[in-house]
Amino acid sequence: MKIDLSGKKALVTGSTEGIGYAIAQGLAGAGAEVIVNGRKEDKTTKAVEKLNAQFPDATIHGVAADLGTAEGCEKVIKAVPHVDVLVNNVGIFGPQDFFETPDSDWQKFMDVNVMSGVRLSRAYLPGMEKQGWGRVLFLSSESALNIPSDMIHYGVTKTAYLSLSRGLAKRMAGTGVTVNAILPGPTLSEGGEAMLADEVKKTGKKVEDVASDFVMAARPSSIIQRAATVEEVANMVVYVASPLASATTGAALRVDGGVVDTIA
Repeated sequence: MKIDLSGKKALVTGSTEGIGYAIAQGLAGAGAEVIVNGRKEDKTTKAVEKLNAQFPDATIHGVAADLGTAEGCEKVIKAVPHVDVLVNNVGIFGPQDFFETPDSDWQKFMDVNVMSGVRLSRAYLPGMEKQGWGRVLFLSSESALNIPSDMIHYGVTKTAYLSLSRGLAKRMAGTGVTVNAILPGPTLSEGGEAMLADEVKKTGKKVEDVASDFVMAARPSSIIQRAATVEEVANMVVYVASPLASATTGAALRVDGGVVDTIA
């Protein structure tokens, strides 16, 4: 099985580091033209440079924009009027007690984690439908199903992506355009490493071992009993973005290491 995305243009939001960067890497490696996005110009440029160094024959661009605003989304849409693959990856998270989370924080999470995907999908899906082929993917989370009590606002936004992806899959029925959600579990990204840095320093353990300890303490239902790598999540995204996944749509595809305790 060979994944070939030659001739396809892919936009990956929030892709200057972490899972988003790994997805951009995977798509470029499969031959796609890739548009990288980040909020800051310097980080976006640096990510593009790194990808160009790794894939000198690839076509890679960057568009810096804050997708938590309508203006930022419009900036990306104007810079890149059409894509074949849209990966709605950008997102924010952070623990905060429900009773200490003001309206402004709820609105910020909704704007970044939900409305960015709404706005970009609304802009790009008609072009995909017109050409008879396209892929839209939403990076949800196992937290969409296992709502974390210390991040209820975050969980709500990730559950919203499940509704959005399923509804859009139905809306695009019969068009050749598929829409799916990806649900990562605990993943060892740059952000995860930063969160565990103090424990790594205190214990002297490798970051992977500290991450495994965290997973088993915070997500004891994990079957792999470790954090996933960003590449493992990206591999699922690249496959679902490819022509090989043409019969997969409206799905919530888990890359959660078995954290969600269900057989469905």
